[in-house]
Amino acid sequence: MKLILATSNKGKVREIKALCEDFEVIPYSELIDEFEIIEDGSSFKENALIKARAVFKALNEEMAGELKDIVVIADDSGISVDVLDGKPGIYSARHAGKNANDKDNLHKLIQDIKDKNVTSSPAHYTAAIAIVTKNSEYVVHGWMYGTAISEAIGDGGFGYDPSFIPLGHDKTLGQLDDEVKKRLSHRSKALELARVIIKSL
Repeated sequence: MKLILATSNKGKVREIKALCEDFEVIPYSELIDEFEIIEDGSSFKENALIKARAVFKALNEEMAGELKDIVVIADDSGISVDVLDGKPGIYSARHAGKNANDKDNLHKLIQDIKDKNVTSSPAHYTAAIAIVTKNSEYVVHGWMYGTAISEAIGDGGFGYDPSFIPLGHDKTLGQLDDEVKKRLSHRSKALELARVIIKSL
């Protein structure tokens, strides 16, 4: 079964491929031209569905007949920091502005925490994964709890990983081994649930 990812984010593609080794996982950008998807939902669930539906529709319009039984999965995820009243939340990917990259977003989050005159805050990651087929739609969630800190430590992972220490650990996601991160990851928890659904399709 082919899983088409409604993302071209290299970090997400790499992580999802590693977590779904028993499926053929293809970023949609390898099949059709990338296009802008307006994520104007008010939750991770809504934005994941918006992305999955948009890619499913585009694939059917541009490749009708070439792909049978398409399964599109889309992830919407982000970090919510308590001292920032749950921000950046669904705006995590553009926390430092519309064209911000991972480094820009990370530095903005660190500065935001410093601006609250603290060095750390309880925080959590959320991942919503939408699954869209011709007959059905599903959304599952996963969470990872821990602490956001006002510095970047480690160069592993992507996004906000160097500033997040998972519950029960004393190292950031930027320092932890990939196998440990895979076990803890909000995305891996959501994908475990998604895999159950996908295998039943």
